[in-house]
Amino acid sequence: MKERSQLPSIEQVVDFHGHLCPGLALGYRTAKVALAALGCERPRDEELVAVVENASCAVDAIQMVARCTFGKGNLAFRDYGKHVYTFFDRKSGRGVRVSERYRGFDEDEDFLSLREVVSSGEATLEQREAFRAAMRAKLEAILSAPEADFLVVTEVTDEPPPKARIEPSEDCAECGESTMASRLVEVSGRRLCRECRAREG
Repeated sequence: MKERSQLPSIEQVVDFHGHLCPGLALGYRTAKVALAALGCERPRDEELVAVVENASCAVDAIQMVARCTFGKGNLAFRDYGKHVYTFFDRKSGRGVRVSERYRGFDEDEDFLSLREVVSSGEATLEQREAFRAAMRAKLEAILSAPEADFLVVTEVTDEPPPKARIEPSEDCAECGESTMASRLVEVSGRRLCRECRAREG
């Protein structure tokens, strides 16, 4: 029997990412909630697929906890700018969509004012310390609050993204760099990578 793969601690996720922030805390809780909702263990390889709708710190936590990565082809990015994350368990065929509704920032005018002055670079020492204390409180709230208070989990019936395929490569006719053949664009009888195509207008 295979040894159960334990979930990493928030400290391990911070070590991977580099710092603790609200986005990382959100991703950590999101991944744990998704695994629980799907009733699956932390995958060892490509059994779980995550579709993320932003490129925030939260995604690093999802990569660490759910073992979904670009390199394995089981992490898909949709540039929608939303804290929405969809997970598919390839073994069971089930999927869940996890969306964030944490209002601890938007409705806290004091916090927003502090964040603005700190971001401007004109904050006093007292303001910077107050902001750090407020940020710690937000982090603790995200890490400890009941999931129903800030996450919405719904079942989905969509199909997961297909498994990654190894595709043949071909040299770009302009720069000569090896490129996935399916990503080349034909321009005036020449097959160009997208970067060279953009340069040609």
